[in-house]
Amino acid sequence: MAKSKYQYGTSPRKIEPDYQRRDKRETKQKPLRVVKEIPKQQVKISNEQRKRQVKTTFLIIGLFLLLLTISCRNSQIDKSFNQIQEKKKQLSILQKENEQLKVGIENSLNPSVIEKIAREELGMQKLSTKQTVYITLPKKDYVESASEKIILEEEKSWWEELLDKIFNF
Repeated sequence: MAKSKYQYGTSPRKIEPDYQRRDKRETKQKPLRVVKEIPKQQVKISNEQRKRQVKTTFLIIGLFLLLLTISCRNSQIDKSFNQIQEKKKQLSILQKENEQLKVGIENSLNPSVIEKIAREELGMQKLSTKQTVYITLPKKDYVESASEKIILEEEKSWWEELLDKIFNF
């Protein structure tokens, strides 16, 4: 079959490999060697190898603990950061509410607003001249001066009077 760039027809072209296949029969098989397994008790590990294994094990455990500690600390930092952000949000909400309440108080202290509420909600009206009543007061001073002392005698029980007589004797 000739290799051409174009193929006519509906069936796909078969691709031929660039190499030649070998038969399985042609390949040389190497004979397998049988190795006796030595029981673990008879295998001796030198002290240097044992020290190296222990050192490597402790190094791996140490690295694992270090990474675990760093991970725990980072999770605590993230938790604290989230709490701080939540508190900041609450603070800003409270500050906005506080400002709104201040504006509401300032508006309610306006005399025109007070008068409007009194008329509409409480049904109050302004005084007319017919409702005004004048009162004359005598010029006598009803305030007591500080020089006058008012002594109020308290009633004491017979026990208290007895103690007073004994100690004031």
